[in-house]
Amino acid sequence: MTANDTLTSDNTLTDIAQIANSRNKKIIQTSIIGIVTNVILASFKAIIGLLTHSIAITMDAVNNISDSASSIITIVGTKLASKDPDREHPFGHGRIEYLSAMIISIIVLYAGLTSFTESVKKIVNPVKPDYTVYSLIIVGVGVFVKIILGKYVKSVGVKVNSDSLVNSGEDALLDSIISSATLAAALIYIFGNISLESWLAAIISLIIIKSGVDMLKDTISKILGERADRDLSISIKETVKSFPDVSGAYDLVLNNYGPNSYNGSIHIEIPDTYTAFQIDELVREITFLVYKKHNVLLTAIGIYSVNTKDEYIIKAREHIYSLAMSIPYVLQAHGFYLSTEKKTIRFDVVVSFDSPDRRDTYNKVYNSIKKEYPDYLLEIALDIDFSDIS
Repeated sequence: MTANDTLTSDNTLTDIAQIANSRNKKIIQTSIIGIVTNVILASFKAIIGLLTHSIAITMDAVNNISDSASSIITIVGTKLASKDPDREHPFGHGRIEYLSAMIISIIVLYAGLTSFTESVKKIVNPVKPDYTVYSLIIVGVGVFVKIILGKYVKSVGVKVNSDSLVNSGEDALLDSIISSATLAAALIYIFGNISLESWLAAIISLIIIKSGVDMLKDTISKILGERADRDLSISIKETVKSFPDVSGAYDLVLNNYGPNSYNGSIHIEIPDTYTAFQIDELVREITFLVYKKHNVLLTAIGIYSVNTKDEYIIKAREHIYSLAMSIPYVLQAHGFYLSTEKKTIRFDVVVSFDSPDRRDTYNKVYNSIKKEYPDYLLEIALDIDFSDIS
């Protein structure tokens, strides 16, 4: 790269650092708003719940306290995740955010289980509530506040790609439903003299439990490693293929080390006339541009050379690719190599996960090509579509 490229690269790194700092500040600010709001709501609801002997309102207060704990965990997780890489963790600490999201999910699940246990106790040994107008007004205000808080926290979480905030926002919205149901139960008791709040509290608890399980499953899935976002993977490949002599970009693998933090590798096809110096220059330029545009660090770029001189090999590649692509569930063929001297044919074939039997699909590809080229040793790799094919 030229001196100008280096300057641009420095600026890019600075911009990315500033974006990361801005993201962390936004997460922390939003979490603090959540803590203050939930502590105030929990205080009022706890007092009302004790004075009116309402298990539903008391459990609602417990929910608000758990939300405050969730926000504290989000702040701690964000702080820890923003630590610089070290010897033990050379890829950084970004995945701590997933762990904090998991802890929040467990808190929600625990709150639901605790609430359900208390609700069942009150069903067995019911206590008649004693509502007042002021208590119902406070619960109604709590519903309104929770809806606003939940939508705000979730929208910020989506914007900055924070699972912890998204989970907290969803929990707040769920709490608004809980408070609404509690208010409805109170009105039914006042006007109909029918006490449903213990049963309602039990139903609400089951909803909370389901929400906690769903959050936990989603977070665990991300920790295990999910398929890369379709738009991101396709846009990265388009960026790579924007270089004049890159005829194909394949085998993009993205490893997630926290929200907005990816390392990856990719294979590219270039003419067989490229020198080592040209390859080195091209790889550096691709790495820089992908990092600048997508904030993804390509730690490795593999090379497939495309034969541009031998007409027989060029026609054989086209023929073999057409044979492979004619087999159902074959998504792509790439990385072609043919040696007339060694009588060897090599390439990768990508078989869809939708195939009932990926190995059987591979065998069909192998047999169809072996039939056409019986004298050649076939080395066909059964490839995986790690990212969406563009």
